Amino acid sequence: MSKVAVIGGGAAGMMAAYAAGKAGHEVTLFDHNEKIGKKLYITGKGRCNLTNACEREELFSHFSRNDKFLYSAVSQFDNQAVMDFFKKQGLRLKTERGERVFPVSDHSSDVIKTLDKALASVGVKVKLNTLVAGIQIEGGRVSGVAYTSSNASIKSIGSADAGKSDKSITRVENNLHIFNCDAVIIATGGRSYPSTGSDGSGYDLVKKLGHTVTELRPSLVGFNTAESYIPEMQGLSLKNINFTVKDGRRKIYSEFGELLFTHKGISGPVVISASSLIPDECFRKKLSFEIDLKPAMEDAVVDIRIQNDLLENSNRAFRNSLGKLLPSTMIPVMVKLSGIDPEKRSNSVTKKERKHLVELFKHFPGTITGLGGWDEAIITRGGVDVKEVDPSTMESKLVKGLFICGEMLDVDALTGGFNLQIAWSTGHLAGSSVV
Repeated sequence: MSKVAVIGGGAAGMMAAYAAGKAGHEVTLFDHNEKIGKKLYITGKGRCNLTNACEREELFSHFSRNDKFLYSAVSQFDNQAVMDFFKKQGLRLKTERGERVFPVSDHSSDVIKTLDKALASVGVKVKLNTLVAGIQIEGGRVSGVAYTSSNASIKSIGSADAGKSDKSITRVENNLHIFNCDAVIIATGGRSYPSTGSDGSGYDLVKKLGHTVTELRPSLVGFNTAESYIPEMQGLSLKNINFTVKDGRRKIYSEFGELLFTHKGISGPVVISASSLIPDECFRKKLSFEIDLKPAMEDAVVDIRIQNDLLENSNRAFRNSLGKLLPSTMIPVMVKLSGIDPEKRSNSVTKKERKHLVELFKHFPGTITGLGGWDEAIITRGGVDVKEVDPSTMESKLVKGLFICGEMLDVDALTGGFNLQIAWSTGHLAGSSVV
């Protein structure tokens, strides 16, 4: 039996701690928050989309980065295994549109309670309000972790000793507590949603041990835009549109779906997916985008629809003639971009003006100036270089006894439960691989 320290009480960390505990190891989980699962609590808008029920092979098509690295982890603990795990622990699940899996209660807190119960069942101790300041190495392998505490205590979940300090397992050295152990699993997450404690501090820990961390940027996040007319439509959601991003004349992304205008740009499913799939280097310059508001119609059909509406409102001002074709919030913007006098009679709109209007309907324009911030991003793109991690165990190739999992790694996926699947799979494999 080994003594294992798990750093980070998120999805990957909790699953790693459970798997290591189930394997018979003595496990202590360290988290610098006042409770575990803090980021998991807000996942899926508080409902926790904990995985996706698609076929296993389809999972890999939704992984945006280094999908081959994940093959072993997912194969050993796939989406069906995740669902079985939660069901056996007593959590009732349901599957919604897009094969997204949620707890029946729609409360992420129930997912966290289920994980608490699972950790207790295998004797995992949890040390809260504790910041790990370093990982100790002796002879090329892990020997312990150094930590500082703020009102911290080790507890064994569900035991009579919960909350009591356990000084026998630590010593104090240079004002740091030293926890001696045989293995360390680091699962501190990325930099997205820093208010939940996901501040990227784990990257500094592994860098000190010689690991390479690739460029980090927010992902699954909205875009900031240049045009002043975009914020005028704040809160407007467009469904069944086609969204295209261009680098000059080159089309680099195109998707059908839903888009949302925000106070500083655009968001919604098609935009969030674009932030994950567009190559990193493209975001170092300004990109343009187009929205096809009527993707099911050819230009000629849109022209006919506009003519019909203008004819129906022939004696009304042009600004009052687009109600059947556009949401009310968008009409003033479209009128402004068209260059047509808002007070002009609808029956006086020329063929040339109408042609420009059709162009706006099929190619509504905008300019992307950058990505939204870390406080808005669902995940972090980038992380520990997977070439330095054994994909069959999640153990570091540089330091024996060090395991890296979850969002710490340079892997990510699209929305729909796929990023949590990565956390469960890599965490479970790391915990199961401790010798």
